[in-house]
Amino acid sequence: MLSDFGIILLAILLAAMMITLIFGISWLLRPKKPNEEKLTTYESGEDPIGNANVQFNIKFYIVALIFILFDVELVFLFPWATVFGNKEYIQQTNGLWGWFTLVEMFIFIVILALGLAYVWAKGHLDWIKPDLRTPKFKSKVPIEMYEQVNKKYTDK
Repeated sequence: MLSDFGIILLAILLAAMMITLIFGISWLLRPKKPNEEKLTTYESGEDPIGNANVQFNIKFYIVALIFILFDVELVFLFPWATVFGNKEYIQQTNGLWGWFTLVEMFIFIVILALGLAYVWAKGHLDWIKPDLRTPKFKSKVPIEMYEQVNKKYTDK
């Protein structure tokens, strides 16, 4: 008779053998007709142009992290709604349990809102860059000299 670990080991070995068998059968049956189109890199239906080592805008990562952060924190709302909404707990504590959980979730949502406001204020959610404006200040140096210096470096 096999122990529990023996059954698990047997299941792992059987799964590995089945995967090997399936890949082997597909390798034998598939057509082997490589051509130029099949050997090209697939990039979501677009033809790859240029070097693949391009730098992406960091805002893509920031927005993805913000989405994951709020998505995970949204998951915390479901247990709160089901467990803390239990009528028995509320009745046993004369309603204090309901008020406690309401205040607790209000604080949680305020912290989330403050995080969202911070990210929004920092401009991480803006996709269009604002127009750069040169600051207006009084200087003893005429503006033409600044323009000559800028032109010298931008013409290169």
